[in-house]
This record gives sequence, C-alpha cells and structure tokens, in this order.
Amino acid sequence: MSKRTLRSARWLDAQDLRGFGHRSRIMQMGYAPEDWDGKPVIAVINTWSDINPCHAHFKHRVDDIKRGILQSGGLPIELPALSLAEVFVKPTTMLYRNLLAMEVEELIRSHPVDGVVLMGGCDKTTPGLLLGAISMDLPSIFVPAGPMLRGNLRGEVLGSGSDAWKYWDEKRAGNIDEAEWQAVESGIARSYGHCMTMGTASTMTATTEALGLTLPGASSIPAADSNHIRMCAASGRRIVDMVNEDLRPSHLLSLASFKNAIAVAMAMGCSTNAVIHLIAQARRSNIDITLDDFDDISRKVPVIANIRPSGDRYLMEDFFYAGGLPALMTRLTEFLELSALTVSGNTLAKDISQAKVWNDDVIRTFETAIYKEGALAVLRGNIAPGGCVMKPSACAEKFLKHSGPALVFDSYAQMKAEIDDPDLDVTEDTVLVMRGAGPKGGPGMPEWGMLPIPQKLLKAGVRDMLRLSDARMSGTSYGACILHVAPEAHIGGPLALVKTGDVISVDVNARSIDMDVSDEELAERQAKWRAPEPKFQRGYGWMFAQHISQADAGCDFDFLETSFGQATSEPEIL
Repeated sequence: MSKRTLRSARWLDAQDLRGFGHRSRIMQMGYAPEDWDGKPVIAVINTWSDINPCHAHFKHRVDDIKRGILQSGGLPIELPALSLAEVFVKPTTMLYRNLLAMEVEELIRSHPVDGVVLMGGCDKTTPGLLLGAISMDLPSIFVPAGPMLRGNLRGEVLGSGSDAWKYWDEKRAGNIDEAEWQAVESGIARSYGHCMTMGTASTMTATTEALGLTLPGASSIPAADSNHIRMCAASGRRIVDMVNEDLRPSHLLSLASFKNAIAVAMAMGCSTNAVIHLIAQARRSNIDITLDDFDDISRKVPVIANIRPSGDRYLMEDFFYAGGLPALMTRLTEFLELSALTVSGNTLAKDISQAKVWNDDVIRTFETAIYKEGALAVLRGNIAPGGCVMKPSACAEKFLKHSGPALVFDSYAQMKAEIDDPDLDVTEDTVLVMRGAGPKGGPGMPEWGMLPIPQKLLKAGVRDMLRLSDARMSGTSYGACILHVAPEAHIGGPLALVKTGDVISVDVNARSIDMDVSDEELAERQAKWRAPEPKFQRGYGWMFAQHISQADAGCDFDFLETSFGQATSEPEIL
C-alpha cells in the first residue's frame, strides 16, 4: 500500500501549516520521519487500569503488541480507554458498555490511525471494544486478556464466581466457618486474567474468535502462559498486514459468522449475556440476529465443553490443554459456515484444519455431551411477550417444567433485606420474582438475577429453585434463573403486574412462561400501574435512560444502531 492511500497520511503527509503542526509535534515526542513515513499507524486501544485485575498484565502485553507492529513495519500508538472492571464498577459495568463503545469509535475516528488492536477480556470490555470498532470499520484485531489460572482451596480446584456462590450458600447455611471462607477468598483468584469458568468473559472472547476477529486459538490461552505473549506479538504483526490488505470488520462479519458464534456459544455452555452482546454487535453490523436465532441453534447444538458451571469439573486452563476453541470447532463443523473469513486472512476451515482434541472428557463428543441441547433457551408468554432467557444446562432438571406461587420483590434492596427472614413465607416450589432491575430500572441491568436461596431453605438442604427477573446474571452463575424479561417492569412490562401468590408456570421444552392471571385482570392491573420516578436527572445516566433499548434488542443506544452504509464521515483536517 502506498503512503498516499493510508488514512494517517491525511494528518502526516499534507504539505501545509496543519501538516507541519502534526509532524513537528510527533517529532516533539522523539519520532523521526523514518518512523512514520509510508508506514501504517496502528492504534493499540488498551483497557488496562490499576483496578482491573482481568487486565493487570496489559501494562506489559501492550509492549509485546507494539513489538509485533514494529516487526511488520508499522508505527504503534497506544490509546488508553475506559477500563470496565467487572467487580468494582457500580452499579454495573453494563451501564457503561455503550460509553466504552462510543469512546472507542471516536478514538479511532479522531486520530491518525490506519488499523486497530483492541485489548480486552473483562466481561463488558470485549463487546464494548467490538461495538466501537465495528461502527468505525477500520482493520481491527482483538487481543483477548485470557483466563486466569485455576483457583485452589487446600488442593481442591476452585472456579471463579461459581465457587463463590457455592461456598457463600454453605456459609449462610452454617456449614463452613470463617476460616474456610477466608481460604476461599484468598485462593479463588490466583493470577491476572479474567474468570476461568465459562462466564461472560470466556464466552465473549470465544464468540469473538468464532466471529473471526482474533487469531486462531487466541481466546483459549491462559493469561499467565507464555503463549499469550507470543499471541500478542503475532496480533501486532498481523494487523499491519490487515491494513495493507484493507481487511475490515465489514469484510468478516456476516449472518453466517454470527451464527457460527452462536453455535460455538451454545456448545461452550455460554453465559446468558452472550445473547445481549451478540445481538447488539449484529445490529451494529446491519445484520438481523434475534432471540429466535439463539433458540433455533440451541435446539440443535449440544453442550460439549465440560467447563463449569454447565460442566461438572473443568476450567478454561483445562480447555486450553485439551485443544482450545479450534479443537472444539472441529466437532461442530456440521453447524458452522466454514467458508467464513477471519482476521488471519484465511477461511475458518483452514484456521481449524490442524486442530485436535487432546482430552475427550473436557471437549466431549455429541454422544457424551454435557447437555443434549445448547446452553440457553428462550421462553415467551404473557409474562415476557418480548422473550426471556434461561440456562437449562446449569440448573436442576426438575425445574425445567414447574408451576409455583410467586414471591415478589420490587427491588434488589428489598430482596436482600427480606430473603433471610426466618419467617419468610416460602417453599422450594415458590417462584422468587425480582423486578425493577432491567436496562432502565437497574439502572443498566445489573447482574442480580441469581437471587439467593432463602436462608431457611438453605438450612433445610435446598440448593436450587425457580427465580425470575428482568436483570442479568453473571455467566459464572448457575441454577434455575430466568432472566432478561422483556419488556422490563420499569417501563410497564407484564412483570410489573405480577403479585405475590400468582401462579407462574414454566415449560422449557415448550419454551413457555406464563402467569395464571386472566387478560381482564392484567388489563385492570395495567390501568392502575404508575411509572417509577426517573433514576437520573442529568448526565450520562439521563442519556442512557432516554436511548437504551430493551434486552431482546441488545441494550444498545438507538442512535448508534447504524449500518456500514451510514457511517459517520471522516473528520475534516483544516
């Protein structure tokens, strides 16, 4: 590619006063014309921060990416971006996913760059980065943070999130003491990197690879493995070639590639959050993906990754040793469009052609699948006309067809204050309902959907029950939780009309969820319903509430859902 066709040349080649200013200021930082003249300028968007443990190694990995860019004749420039630390950001990182997406899009647009390396992995960081890069549509490659090492408790393997919920229930039930709880606390997260269970982080990096936006096998490499360093450098080298080939997200993303990502997600035992993020990414790509696509593919593709919480034993480190995502995809070829292109410049078929499964217990066959269908099911009925999502692969089988009386909480605070009341009127058959936690109600749709089992039931040995909300839940969570109810209660969806004592019936095989309340009664309740007070009066939160879509539409901002043909124009340089 000649320097005249490089986007960065608009800033650096112009023989006018503005071009003089750009060159003199880049020279102010110690660069010489040999560093940039005719070379692709590559943005490295780094979501490192001092309070994001998933990305703690990015301070060093960025140097490996830069090394690869320099090796291939590019000029790297590091651009820091919002670091959405899942555990620490309140009320929820989901409130800020779209803010990161906007920042990424505008960082790329406003700077003299020709290609982009996206550094992410923590739950909302991956989709946030991708949404921005898709909308800007310059050559882009994603570098996953990688899962952390296995946790350890006195020789027992611990999985992030999943074992936190498990041991917390045992502590609340009085079965473990403070010393054991502290041992869990200090042993469950032993290295940098994202959750090593099949949580949202591992789900989203896997689907990103399945979409063709990472190098083959990149999403499976543990963060602390030296292969991760080599992958970072290789990604840096590859992005320079992608600029020379003009290989953009719009050349890679298609209906087929999104269906590949959904099939992979189902086989992995994915987080329910995959639904929201993949729908948002598809809509940014002007591709029609809906809840029905997830349900249709889930009916066909079994869960074959034996990774907790859907699996019973293994974690992402084991998955990497067993062959990683390319190996898993070799067992899904009948469900994949193998002609789809990837950032490697090859087809998916070529990317996985040399992959092998090294452990048949970690990556199962269809005959030995963890669950006969995919990880997720989409339910609809008079309580969720827009749909809701369940993870049947990670719940007790008896709740796949169940009827029981509702016990309704109008907020997480109310639920937390009342759930351990020894006099709470609740049994194992009760359906716990929490509302007011959707995109607008949360605000930001927090991960509150795995409602705790009431303490009186824990002490009686109960470890699962049906729970229903318009919230999300962590991908590391498990149990009979029905989530993402659309439309949400905060805007007057039918969930807002449920009363304690109403019988709720769920049939996962029939994909139905209904409350046993007549249409006439529901109409009367709707007429009496009053909208809650707005959560925000100003600022980003106000903008969020005005423009956020519902869960079934991906929770994106309406003004960002534009096709490639409607892209914002390049900035003028005057």
